Amino acid sequence: MFAVIKTGGKQYRVSQGDKLRVETLDADEGESVNLDQVMMVGEGDNVTVGSPLISGATVSAKVLNHGRGKKIEIVKFRRRKHYRRQMGHRQNYTELEITGISG
Repeated sequence: MFAVIKTGGKQYRVSQGDKLRVETLDADEGESVNLDQVMMVGEGDNVTVGSPLISGATVSAKVLNHGRGKKIEIVKFRRRKHYRRQMGHRQNYTELEITGISG
């Protein structure tokens, strides 16, 4: 069984037992969270698509840890103009393990 969920402005296709990194959620490590923005649920040929969400469908997940991603370097450079700007960014994330899909 799989589901397509929406969290943090992005969509993810998940199955039970999957581990994924999403935008930071306000939950402690080891805590269980319910993701209720489910857009599609399917098992084999039986697929249910919401318009845009499926009412009553939830995906439960366990928070494994919080962290920060790899650093992204942003460089702006114009040759022969004495112009150079350099900046970095690290995005925060929450790592989840999917424990169940209902709907």
